[in-house]
Amino acid sequence: MRIALDMMGGDYAPEQACLGVLSFLELHTDCQLFLLGNQPVIEQLLGKEASNPLLTYIHTTENIGMDEHPIRAIKEKPESSIVTGFGLLAKDVVDVFMSSGNTGVMLVGATHMIKAIDGVLRPSIPTPVPQIDGRYSVMLDVGINADCKPENLNQFATLGSIYASELLGINNPTVALMNIGEEEGKGNILAQAAYLLMKENKHINFIGNIEGRDTVDNKADVIITDGFTGNIMLKFAESLYDVIQVKRNIGDEFLDKFNHRLYAGVPVLGINKPVIVGHGVSDKVSFLGMLVMARRMLMTKMNDKIKESFAV
Repeated sequence: MRIALDMMGGDYAPEQACLGVLSFLELHTDCQLFLLGNQPVIEQLLGKEASNPLLTYIHTTENIGMDEHPIRAIKEKPESSIVTGFGLLAKDVVDVFMSSGNTGVMLVGATHMIKAIDGVLRPSIPTPVPQIDGRYSVMLDVGINADCKPENLNQFATLGSIYASELLGINNPTVALMNIGEEEGKGNILAQAAYLLMKENKHINFIGNIEGRDTVDNKADVIITDGFTGNIMLKFAESLYDVIQVKRNIGDEFLDKFNHRLYAGVPVLGINKPVIVGHGVSDKVSFLGMLVMARRMLMTKMNDKIKESFAV
């Protein structure tokens, strides 16, 4: 299993990325890690582990900033760690690529350099949703598809169901459509049409509509919505954590789970090869989590199963 990691992406890279790599090497010895970035700096930070045979260095000379325009950055900085990573993935040199760098560049690279799986209309990104009983559901889309058609939501349901099954280990995950009421006829035109498609989708265990109040109440394993609504819900949840936990200093075990620093990254679902997008503030735990996720994606052959579901 060949995993490529952008060592320069993120607010705390490459120091925290190196610490994540060191932690991963203590746990797993069945992956070859391709480290992209300033090789002398990375080797110095890794110390005695720099010569580990499980590490392969790809020296890059350019960095893409967090605020750079995605398409322009890809064109103007071909020697950057992110663009180099996508090149390695496209040429089958590595099996998966991940970065905590510029999110826009990562999404453009995933959809334009790796491209969508045949049959997938739009790739999607999910987010884990803590549930009151301690487990996690997954919600998608949460940002890259603000305007959706019913067919998009139906495909998100298939993508999310495979993700929940393979990465979260949920057997026959339940799938629900986010709506303003539980009855079949509720919602806007998009929701009503998507409901009819999802009801006939043989790849998912569809249980109907849920409302916003059901989001964390163990009602569904996979929650489907458009990227506009999903992103608003995601940012609102993050704001609750910031206001109650951080600014008001009120501790709550359940609310702790809405700290985005706890989550390593998310895969871009529906593209030809695995890509993981990390948070810009990733620390060593986040980088370790991304590496563990990448390994699991490869071991479960999640992308192959997505391709099978969309095969004509």
